[in-house]
Amino acid sequence: MLIRRTYRHVVIASVTVVTLTLAGCTGSDDEPKSASDKGPSVIAPGKPGEAAETLSAEDAEKRRPDDSPNSADFAYARMMIEHHTQALDMTELAPKRAESTQVKRLAERIAAAQGPEIETMKGWQQTHGGEKKSQEHDHEAMPGMATEAQLKKLRAAKGKAFDELFLKLMITHHDGAITMATDVLAQGNNVQIGEMADDVIAQQTTEINKMRDMP
Repeated sequence: MLIRRTYRHVVIASVTVVTLTLAGCTGSDDEPKSASDKGPSVIAPGKPGEAAETLSAEDAEKRRPDDSPNSADFAYARMMIEHHTQALDMTELAPKRAESTQVKRLAERIAAAQGPEIETMKGWQQTHGGEKKSQEHDHEAMPGMATEAQLKKLRAAKGKAFDELFLKLMITHHDGAITMATDVLAQGNNVQIGEMADDVIAQQTTEINKMRDMP
């Protein structure tokens, strides 16, 4: 079951619906009450049974929910960068060691998706000072991470043996990423991190289903 941050989107939508320029407009008794007679305003729908309200742009901004990153957001970004990096290390082995064309193409798709995601999360860290605020984590404690022994075995495998082990490890790896993404959706506060977590869940759930169908 996917956890979505719909509560935040509803709040945002209830504050920012449409921007009006009031200059040149005439008032009437039917218009929502106005917070200001000058400048652009925003119509904020009222709660069920209540009338809409016209707010100044400044007041509307104040009503936006605070999505300041919390410790769960910072930890997610740092850990998922490491998690994705291991996935890239695994996919780099596929071109020369995999036998199945399906496995090779899957590895290409994973690399093509997770490489840019790493850069996006690093950019997010820079914007929010995340490197200083994130705590250190043992990468093997992260859900789904392959151990050094498993990676050594994968590097030594070739052909069908590689394909089978790659799929087994990558399914576990994706399951771990989904667990991490689900956790941050429940515990985090930042909208951008929530959107990235939603993408991870959707994309990696699809890839797990494909991997399970591979021979």
